[in-house]
Amino acid sequence: MTDSDNASLLANRFRTYLPVVIDVETGGFNSNTDAILEVAAVILAMDETGSLAIEQSYFHRVIPFEGANIEEAALKFTGIDPYHPLRIARAEKEVFQAMFKLVRDAMKNHECKRAILVGHNAHFDHGFVKAASERHNLKRNPFHPFSSFDTASLSGLAYGQTVLSRACEVARIEFDDSEAHSARYDAEKTAELFCCIVNRWKELGGWPILR
Repeated sequence: MTDSDNASLLANRFRTYLPVVIDVETGGFNSNTDAILEVAAVILAMDETGSLAIEQSYFHRVIPFEGANIEEAALKFTGIDPYHPLRIARAEKEVFQAMFKLVRDAMKNHECKRAILVGHNAHFDHGFVKAASERHNLKRNPFHPFSSFDTASLSGLAYGQTVLSRACEVARIEFDDSEAHSARYDAEKTAELFCCIVNRWKELGGWPILR
């Protein structure tokens, strides 16, 4: 099977949507007022057997936008110090422009018409991605404006667990609590969990659906 055939498999599996795992670490819960401190994206691919796996990842620390709110409680929860002198971060607009281009390139490679966000409690991440896009008037946001795949719901169904670390434990995915609440780490573990659920569903005969 050629690379083009593999691309078609992925496009057909998700109705020409490319699933992209996103995790943001933020200065609070309000997507319109609170800072994005880190963002990570994981692009997925499908092999010749129809199994989903991680293809590539993107991560960057973000300079809070001008006037952004940052709650002290959020910093204690994530352990992020946005004011550290050695913190390598880029402007929010640049980070999202680069991430959107990466996603659009992957969409083209996989013959997909649009990306769909995958996240653990996806509504949270989706809201911050959408807010950043609107804040900087980024016209080519590749993500579906309201649809997403939520691994909290999917893992609740598949494993009876909705907390990321506990769902990974049941799915036999290694999880280090000391690494959690980093956008890079949480995105990678969410990606592994999503792939595990999708692939397990396939193994159980759930896809492709034979008519």
